[in-house]
Formats: sequence, C-alpha cells, structure tokens
Amino acid sequence: MHLSTAHDAHPRTPGEEQFALAAELLALLGDRTRLTLLHALTAGEADVTTLTEACGAARPAVSQHLARLRLAGLVNTRKEGRRVVYSLRDGHLRRLVDEALNVADHRLSDRPLHD
Repeated sequence: MHLSTAHDAHPRTPGEEQFALAAELLALLGDRTRLTLLHALTAGEADVTTLTEACGAARPAVSQHLARLRLAGLVNTRKEGRRVVYSLRDGHLRRLVDEALNVADHRLSDRPLHD
C-alpha cells in the first residue's frame, strides 16, 4: 500500500480532542450512503433529488443522512426558492473522500485474480 509522503503528514502530534473529532468524522464517512453523497458533492452543489439519484437510496434516507452531515458541519446548505442546495464545507473533506476512494482502488487492484 502506498502511504503519503512526509510533507502530507499532520504538522504536529494531535491531542485527544483532534483524535476524538477525527474518529467522529471517520465514523460518519464509514457509512456507504454518506460517503456516496459526499462523493457526489465533490462535483459541486446538488439538491436532494439529484443526490437521491446519485446514491440510489430512498429520499427519506438521503434526507436523514444529509441532516447528519449538516449537523456535523461537513456540508453547507443554502435555499434556492423552495429547494435546499447542499455543498461540501471545504476542500479538506473533498481530499479525504478522494483519498479514501484511492485507498479502495489500490486495495482492489492488489487483489489476486481468481479463475
């Protein structure tokens, strides 16, 4: 497995608060639907209808997942008439989602092929 170079490492030793918040963030990302939603938002803003189509889950479930992401401060919302439009809060989250998927790609490509 390829690890990031030292220049990408966290600049200092994290404290308990950083570890706790990072673990909470990773737990939120550990849900397939939420990860799919966040990945869809890496392409730009989207409303619930678009995000429901992107992840294939039921609309009420998507709304609940988006509410959790919003309460955790991972996504922003804005009103556009009656629609609520979602976006990623920052580029760090975009990079985290991309890196998680890159790790998955590497793990899948490292699997031995079966006949």
